[in-house]
Amino acid sequence: MDQTKREITKIAREVNKFTVQSMKEEGIGTAEFDFIHLVRHHPGITQADVREALKIDKGAAARRAARLEKKGYLRRKPNPKDRRSQFIYATEKADMLKMSKQSIETVFYEWLLSELPEQEKTSFCKTLDKLYLRSKKQSRAGFPDVSALIETKIRENFNE
Repeated sequence: MDQTKREITKIAREVNKFTVQSMKEEGIGTAEFDFIHLVRHHPGITQADVREALKIDKGAAARRAARLEKKGYLRRKPNPKDRRSQFIYATEKADMLKMSKQSIETVFYEWLLSELPEQEKTSFCKTLDKLYLRSKKQSRAGFPDVSALIETKIRENFNE
């Protein structure tokens, strides 16, 4: 039985709703933010690589890249090895957008914790940090323990 009742997921979903709402006020949608985020983490990525990573079609990738370039979030440079290809880079404006998203999330989390007593808040944040570090370690390893647990649960349910 899930003791957490998936509350972490539910809170993350709520902060995401608030962030999306706030980002739309800046003229950026979720899909555009995902595009910018990928380019920021992979400077010089090609549009084909973006398409593959985001699992979007050629037309959608081209339209998004053009729209984001027009808005000043991306810039393109020709690929010297392939004239049909261009490298995509994030601009300073895209970096500012990242700061904006972080600021929005920070305000939400500060508001969320504001009614907790200081000791409870400190304890909760320590626990949250432990959980995050554990999940990050598992992620970096390719989720072997969680995958094995899922396999076991599937087998148990199948044998019932």
